[in-house]
Amino acid sequence: RPLEGLIKQMLEGVSAAKTSRPGLKILAIDLPSGLDADSGAIDPASLSADLTVTLGYPKIGLLRFPGAAKLGQLVIADIGIPADLAENIATELITAESVRALLPSRPLNANKGTFGRLLVVAGSINYIGAAYLACEGALRVGTGLVTLATPKSLQPILASKLTEATYIPLPEAEPGIISLEAVPAIRERLTDYDGVLLGCGLGQNPATVEFARELLFAGSLSKPLVIDADGLNILAQIPHWWQRLESEVVLTPHPGEMSRLIGSPVAEIQKDRLEAALKAAVGWKQTVVLKGAYTVVASPKGQARISGVANPGLASAGTGDVLSGVIAGLMSQGLSSFDAATCGVYLHAMAGELVKAHLGDTGMIASDLLPRLPLVIKELKPDVWQRSGARGRGSAVPSPDP
Repeated sequence: RPLEGLIKQMLEGVSAAKTSRPGLKILAIDLPSGLDADSGAIDPASLSADLTVTLGYPKIGLLRFPGAAKLGQLVIADIGIPADLAENIATELITAESVRALLPSRPLNANKGTFGRLLVVAGSINYIGAAYLACEGALRVGTGLVTLATPKSLQPILASKLTEATYIPLPEAEPGIISLEAVPAIRERLTDYDGVLLGCGLGQNPATVEFARELLFAGSLSKPLVIDADGLNILAQIPHWWQRLESEVVLTPHPGEMSRLIGSPVAEIQKDRLEAALKAAVGWKQTVVLKGAYTVVASPKGQARISGVANPGLASAGTGDVLSGVIAGLMSQGLSSFDAATCGVYLHAMAGELVKAHLGDTGMIASDLLPRLPLVIKELKPDVWQRSGARGRGSAVPSPDP
């Protein structure tokens, strides 16, 4: 209900003090007064905190706008709630602890095949950089081999910058545009790979649309698959596309792409991002990554993991291509779609935080993230190069490191 009476008067007094004393800091305990813990709705009298110390576990409303803008720095305080009471919580915050438990190990006797082989189908004459960013994102999270399947006229351009990848130059309908004839060239090589990324920078040329439809639906594509960008836009044109997918898939839409996929306005999606992602994931029976401030990762089983990071610096062309490459690279290393998406979102977000700490959030570009990705992993697992044994699966924990 609306704040009124003495509480409202007290908040108005604090607001006046803050105005007269700009250096005054406001500390919120559990959540800022006037913020709804579930919906994120705020009362007009609600104040913006400099620091919010929430008790036990984070509240969903703290990661929903407009309330999320009132938090300042968020700290979760352990107050001794037994962990078994949280076992059935279906929505969790993505934390360093949970990601640390999920990351693939790096055995000393490894070879590049140990760390997965990824095929990236990406790029067109207008979006050459998207292919580069996706491949480099996969390589920077430890993928053993990345092969780029791209229009043959673009291959020399990309090879001069992306020297670590191998290539499948694809037939073209016109310069820089993949043709339908490229489908056999990819299918005959699929057995060589542990995962596929499709969509980054493909474009919407009719020939490319026909190619993507044929690759996805005319015959089995049974590899773990990440679909992003133009791949999602192509799916949106196909009725009941989700009923025809045979692979374990991660779909990575931003709100505009999600709008085209589900036929709802962007404003409606943004009103309840968690619900939109969960409904889509369960209905499509696939993992969904709804990008944006506090990215939501939703599983077909109705679980959700939410990023605790909102960074306006990431609202820049190409950052989504990096994220798709990161997720696809982790899937190729053996993580499930839900775990790969969880880890990918965290690593990408924290790389963005490192860039922001160094450069600020204005002028950040997608390629700034790439050299920071290994640093995030190193921070999570300082002994990553010495570890051996089976890949850790682990289970997410709902409260982050303090």
